[in-house]
Amino acid sequence: MDFLNLINLSLLDYILLIFVIFVASIIRGFNGFGFSATSISGFSFILPAIQIVPIILVLEVIISIFMIPYIRNKIDWNFVFKILIGIIIGSPIGLFLLKYLSSEITHLLICLIIITFSILLMRGYLNQKLNNNFAKISTGFVAGTINGLSLLGGMPVALFLLVTNIQPAIIRGSLAALFFLTDTYAFILSFFGGIVDMITIYRTIPLVIILPLGVYIGDKFFVKAKEATYRKAVLYFLIIVSIIGIFRITNSI
Repeated sequence: MDFLNLINLSLLDYILLIFVIFVASIIRGFNGFGFSATSISGFSFILPAIQIVPIILVLEVIISIFMIPYIRNKIDWNFVFKILIGIIIGSPIGLFLLKYLSSEITHLLICLIIITFSILLMRGYLNQKLNNNFAKISTGFVAGTINGLSLLGGMPVALFLLVTNIQPAIIRGSLAALFFLTDTYAFILSFFGGIVDMITIYRTIPLVIILPLGVYIGDKFFVKAKEATYRKAVLYFLIIVSIIGIFRITNSI
């Protein structure tokens, strides 16, 4: 088929990509984050990392646009901008450290930390005293550094919001807005850096059709979920993604 030649994938591989994106978009519609982590976990069985990142960047920006009707009145802009300050400072440091630290070991440690804090939260740990500007900027710094090392920057931000006991609607809206800004910036850099090519565009266009349906379904789940259910679902998601990451790392070392 001509289209399969353009995207340089088999029909079975592309069907799997569509399924992964559908699941990831449902998770993003429900959580407000998790699209990249889910996509990376699924795509890694089909594509090398250098080809995964540009596809996810394009889709992240587009799915954020589809989420606007669901979150536009539920965004804590003070939180978003404070986190952004930290991310701007931390991201270059993470990229610098990437040259000197083992990405596999770093990824493994991050996954273990995420699992530990998720279990603490599931056992009822909360700390509203952390809801201050210094803690927000510090969380952004950690997220930016981790993102530069492993593309897992969204996980510590989600944990911070859960620890400070923010309302689920504000968590979802603020995370979605934050990732729209950071992913748009990353996409612009990738585009001018030549990382996004025509094969990426060809692979991405059909996947865009799946996004609004997944977000719609995810939003329906969110509306019906109670606060405790939302928190538990997010924590289980963080743990599962971390376990998958640990499994992949231990197999590659």
